[in-house]
Amino acid sequence: MRTKDRVLLSGAVGPRDHAQGPASAPITLVEYGDYECPHCARAHPIVKQLQRQLGSDLRVVFRNFPLTNIHAHAQHAAESAEAAGAQGRFWEMHDTLFKHQRALDDDSLAGYAATIGLDTDRFERELAGHLHGARVREDVATGARSGVNGTPTFFINGVRHDGGWELEMLQAAIRRVTADVIAD
Repeated sequence: MRTKDRVLLSGAVGPRDHAQGPASAPITLVEYGDYECPHCARAHPIVKQLQRQLGSDLRVVFRNFPLTNIHAHAQHAAESAEAAGAQGRFWEMHDTLFKHQRALDDDSLAGYAATIGLDTDRFERELAGHLHGARVREDVATGARSGVNGTPTFFINGVRHDGGWELEMLQAAIRRVTADVIAD
């Protein structure tokens, strides 16, 4: 959705989202990402650094946006994160997938599931049956409605960040949003 010069997030952040940080945080950073995307892998530690710097003032939300036309394992990686989420371990799998981005085949995914303590039989059944495929498609749909066409794409308090995603650029954008929040 577009208003004036700003592109807005379609689909408000809610209980279905994977979020770290309090819902009451003054800043919500939504990332649409792809576990096989090298740019997303480079952005991952930057988001972690922002979380350390801002603490409870920041809520981070991750939504799947697998670029299946260029990343052969992106869809299954996203589904594996959702399968881990169904067992309460989304963020552990999320971090593991970025750490091991060059090994996202099904055997590797099953190994990561075991490493983070998932019920591996359940995980493998759900992954083989694409049980979480609809959830991934929902994220892609909200991303498409929000104008996402590449990864990573960030939204700060519901407004798409069209600048770079290097630490300094995201910090500056967050400061601008914080100033707007305080001014309102």
